[in-house]
Amino acid sequence: MSIAAVLLILASAFMHAIWNLLAKRAGVGGAVFVWLFTACSSLLLWPVAVAVYLVEKPDIGWPGFGGMCVTAILHLLYFIVLQRGYRVGDLSLVYPLARGTGLTLSTIMAVVILSERPGPVTIGGLVLVVLGVVLLTWRGKSPESEEKTRAAIKWGILCGMSIGVYSVWDKYMVSGVNVPPVLLELFTGFALCVMLTPHAWTKRDMVRSLWSSHRREVIGVAILAPASYILALTAMSFTPLSSVAPSREISILIGAVLGTRFLGEQHTTRRLIAAGSMVFGVIAIALG
Repeated sequence: MSIAAVLLILASAFMHAIWNLLAKRAGVGGAVFVWLFTACSSLLLWPVAVAVYLVEKPDIGWPGFGGMCVTAILHLLYFIVLQRGYRVGDLSLVYPLARGTGLTLSTIMAVVILSERPGPVTIGGLVLVVLGVVLLTWRGKSPESEEKTRAAIKWGILCGMSIGVYSVWDKYMVSGVNVPPVLLELFTGFALCVMLTPHAWTKRDMVRSLWSSHRREVIGVAILAPASYILALTAMSFTPLSSVAPSREISILIGAVLGTRFLGEQHTTRRLIAAGSMVFGVIAIALG
């Protein structure tokens, strides 16, 4: 993997973990929060997207447009499931679980669908990631803790499944259909905003309340979420997904640290060890 790809992926990982911390803080917002930050991000991305379009003049056509519609639907599912997970579970549990599951699925799908061929080191890295997931999802002893953990595990795994699917699809969009990453991200965010507008209209009071109480989080996610994914998509455009997806998962450890450090979440040692196992697995996958 090239130095340029490594730098893009590391920057993406840090941004990704930070915006998830902000999303967790505003986790009660659900679809309304998604509507707010996609509306803001669409406004911010328009000038950049226009400049990219004028410079690159991509020939997207109807197949590209249809593919971007699929991307928007997959990302809508991801954001709603992620917000639901943060509503019931800790950042240091849901985030690493979602990313670890998404990594495993996207790597497997890259092998099956995109015909990429990881070596034994990559496979060993996947084993470490799976072990980290098992340790991370070890349940507490109290009935209340177990019920909460069970719900967080369910939504974390569902989120990971959506990550695996959209990662493979978006890799195809930027490297197969040659859609510029900025245009893909703008279309996705704008489409999400449009699809959620009827829901936001019926929840106008909640929109005003969320904007009043979590304005900083909304703006932070509106900037960091698209920036993070644009960097990842750019790396995907010239790097195999089976290398990009695992390398992004350094954010697993960052997310676990942020959850325990800034949100006061419990089971710190076990979750950090699990996240560390995932990170070593990610390094092995990237080197493989």
